[in-house]
Amino acid sequence: MKEDPAVNPNQHPLYPLEPVEIDAVIFDLDGVITDTRCAHEAAWKQLFDEYLEEHVKAHQSGCGSFSHEDYREYLDGKPRYEGVRDFLASRHIQLPWGDPADSPEQETVCGLGNRKNHYFSQWLESHTVDTFADALDVLQRLYRAGVRTAIISASKNCEAVLANAGITDLFAVKVDGVDMAEQSLPGKPDPAIFLQAAQRLGVSPERTVVVEDALAGVKAGARGGFALVVGVNRGESGHAEALRHYGADVVTNTLTELLKDPQPGVLSAPVEEIALFREARNAVRARLRNKHIALFLDYDGTLTPIVEDYRKAQLSSTMRATISELARSCTVAVISGRDLDDVRKLVGLDQVFYAGSHGFDIAGPKGWHVELQQGKEFLPDLDAAEAGLREKLREIGGASVERKKFSIAVHYRQVASDDVLSVEEAVDRVLSEHPRLRKSSGKKVFDVKPRSHWNKGQALLWLLERCDLGGDDVVPIYIGDDTTDEDAFHVLRQAERNGGDGIGIIVGDDSGRPTLAHYALEGTDEVADFLQWLVAITATGAKG
Repeated sequence: MKEDPAVNPNQHPLYPLEPVEIDAVIFDLDGVITDTRCAHEAAWKQLFDEYLEEHVKAHQSGCGSFSHEDYREYLDGKPRYEGVRDFLASRHIQLPWGDPADSPEQETVCGLGNRKNHYFSQWLESHTVDTFADALDVLQRLYRAGVRTAIISASKNCEAVLANAGITDLFAVKVDGVDMAEQSLPGKPDPAIFLQAAQRLGVSPERTVVVEDALAGVKAGARGGFALVVGVNRGESGHAEALRHYGADVVTNTLTELLKDPQPGVLSAPVEEIALFREARNAVRARLRNKHIALFLDYDGTLTPIVEDYRKAQLSSTMRATISELARSCTVAVISGRDLDDVRKLVGLDQVFYAGSHGFDIAGPKGWHVELQQGKEFLPDLDAAEAGLREKLREIGGASVERKKFSIAVHYRQVASDDVLSVEEAVDRVLSEHPRLRKSSGKKVFDVKPRSHWNKGQALLWLLERCDLGGDDVVPIYIGDDTTDEDAFHVLRQAERNGGDGIGIIVGDDSGRPTLAHYALEGTDEVADFLQWLVAITATGAKG
């Protein structure tokens, strides 16, 4: 446990946070992002008041009633069953552990924990989860700064809470009570859940910040070797001092204090505010002079327009010829959500690299091919989810399920507007049965992917390393149009902050959508013009 600060408890070199100094922030859910702690506490109180009354009657012995201090000391931030055990131990009550399948009526640790979960689920069905305004502000600013975020929770209801609050897509990674049970992760104050989140984000604890409101949580963060442990006190008397005692480096009452002066040089902006490439052509040309260009291209919406039927998105002969010409002087890769074989067939060029299924399946010239282990372990989950999706969606007109080897796309572009919600509900029901998979949203598509830190950005970095393109004379360029391409823009922003180079270019005019791209092209016709421009400058200025 860390010692109490001697002078200023909030004096720390990373406070307020400096985006250039960190790679990620891991947030606890209840009490930090969502205002659900009172609901959890009420469910616990209902459980233990009922149980202690039964216990007193059965054993003719008194027990102190459940209190707010009990919640804070024994339950807040802990896995449900461990919380039951620790609270009962405080009353000198021992019960058999039981089994997670125990009914809520059984007098076991698991049975009582399941009863509490029943009470909380009832609350969730009849209430809307409130999200702290300061949390939304900080999440948005971190996103604009290119800092990745993860959400953690010991609760198995985390997914339901995020969905209820409408904030599922704000986090790149989620680790919750379901993951802890599957992977046998110990609960807080062990740092395992935070370390797992950092691993999935692909970051080191030394470059990661933990934000917690629970005493067990700050203790776990302190034990995990993280760059900064922030304790959040939502106005509770005496809690700030306790947070510091248990390991918080700094304590704050509002998350907005974490980012007082975000750096404008690394912030994103709505798509419509991004500089158009045609207005920055000379500046880009100067950056590329005497450099080797590593060009990464999305397919749908970038090389071809978005079409009603994704199976009819054909590459034009002119675009194919341009890419072929570029491949003579640049390293060229196509990174797509499509299946590897599909995108290779559509592009039809042997001299470029391909990363299919959002980067899980990679191939290159001369028959070179790698299926990354990160995806293989999820194949049984994807097989089962595919069957479930086809079953649940077969009655919804226009919905189609596209199975790729390492992901599934549920297309709803041809679905009637009144039925789109039914499509999403069907996807969510299937995913509730497969917690190792997650959903992301694209243009008229729901992508079902493994819960892994691997994405298009990681595939870009992997290909740069594989092709020995990590030197100062290399400029990576990524062009994409969809939300999944933001992961690639993010790694280019990170490289830029660390002294490297890279250019992200977004395609389209999704008004209001934030992006980390440097420049914008207004459509696939402008992509074609840009690639022809690259052909010209590689012949006259950039390295071949």
